[in-house]
Amino acid sequence: MAWCAAARSFHMPAIDVASLRSRAPLASGIGCVSLTGANFRRSGPSPPFASVGISTDADPVLKEAVRTEKAPAALGPYSQAIKANNMLFMSGVLGLVPETGKFVSDSVEDQTEQVLKNMGEILKASGASYASVVKTTIMLADLKEFKKVNEIYAKYFPAPAPARSTYQVAALPLDARIEIECIATLQ
Repeated sequence: MAWCAAARSFHMPAIDVASLRSRAPLASGIGCVSLTGANFRRSGPSPPFASVGISTDADPVLKEAVRTEKAPAALGPYSQAIKANNMLFMSGVLGLVPETGKFVSDSVEDQTEQVLKNMGEILKASGASYASVVKTTIMLADLKEFKKVNEIYAKYFPAPAPARSTYQVAALPLDARIEIECIATLQ
């Protein structure tokens, strides 16, 4: 079984699920791995199942907020970005000028350029860079502006470019033309 192969990669003995068949619920622990299931024998033709969960208390998930004055402040109860487990999760960024809190202009080109500059400042404050971005999500007020955004976006991300999703949305905060969020790796 596939989960037995996963167990062997953690230097654990394989567990024969067939020997665990019982009408009573089962819960047992093996070191830092727990095996739980409810009724391994079914009345129908369903095969037995097992679930293996592995946790290491030595590596607690630490979450750290990222804040820089060189990018617009969050507009609500959220962080500009969060560092967790060597990853950076950046909130959606708008094309606001940090010093004024106003859009750089009404054009999607100018807003895209400003969004990417703001993202760069948050990445820098996090110890990351455009090269460490692995995924972006772009939200556009009008998908017809996709080509214009692409031309500017391409200047910021070296090959291999991050994975990306782009959507047209009904509305963006403050009537923005574009918002971009990203995930990056940290070293």
